[in-house]
Amino acid sequence: MRGLFAFLAGGLFGTGLLISGMVDTAKVQGWLDVFGDWDPTLAFVMGGAILPMAIAWRLTSQRRPALGGTFPAKPDPRLGNNLVVGSVLFGMGWGLAGLCPGPALASVAFNGIAGLVFLLSMLAGMWAAPPLRARLDAATGTV
Repeated sequence: MRGLFAFLAGGLFGTGLLISGMVDTAKVQGWLDVFGDWDPTLAFVMGGAILPMAIAWRLTSQRRPALGGTFPAKPDPRLGNNLVVGSVLFGMGWGLAGLCPGPALASVAFNGIAGLVFLLSMLAGMWAAPPLRARLDAATGTV
């Protein structure tokens, strides 16, 4: 049952990405170009995602998951180096390529080799990050 719900949620998410234009790299870069030829339409996409999520978060804050188990723990509210560096890298990748992880998966089907190159590069970065972070932490003496 969980697999079915995951499949349906992923399909709904992917359909939303396609309809909203989030897989169109030119549209995303146009939204990020606030000092040039700015395209504000993706702000409505983000607002349309944030509003129902905020309502759902509020309504389910005292409930249990529908399929059993427990919700994941709340994230640490402190602003740490990992969050800052990760956000900067995410923003740089999003601005340069016009893709983030969700649309990147969808772009493999629509952007051909460019989407595949981005996806493989993203996966290589995800694979390389933990050992690099461990080496950096060891070198700086942080945990």
